[in-house]
Amino acid sequence: MADGAADIHAELEAAALAYCDAVYFAKADVFEVLCHEKFQMTHIENDAATFWDKAAYLDRVRGRDPFPAPAKYNMLSIDEAGGDIARVHLTVDVPPLRYEDHLGFVHVGGAWKLLTKVFRTAAHLDKE
Repeated sequence: MADGAADIHAELEAAALAYCDAVYFAKADVFEVLCHEKFQMTHIENDAATFWDKAAYLDRVRGRDPFPAPAKYNMLSIDEAGGDIARVHLTVDVPPLRYEDHLGFVHVGGAWKLLTKVFRTAAHLDKE
């Protein structure tokens, strides 16, 4: 991996880790900065899709308490799609559920911004 690609990979990994911690610990302030103004989240469940924009997502995060440390997540892959767009695939626990997230990032103004989140329930933690 060339130095530039390694730098991009490290930046994306840092953004994804910030996302995971913000989800787990209900840090709306992190999402204020991390999410692009045109952010859209899509939940896929039982052949149906539910959508939220940035404001609705921030309300969701603000509407719950953080979970006790440590945060539980698993980084599955980081796909640098060429300079200014990338995708991160991960799981993150939001008890009693584990979600599988596909995060779409864009590089804008020198920073990686979360533009899209498509997710589904990966597991019911109380049944594992």
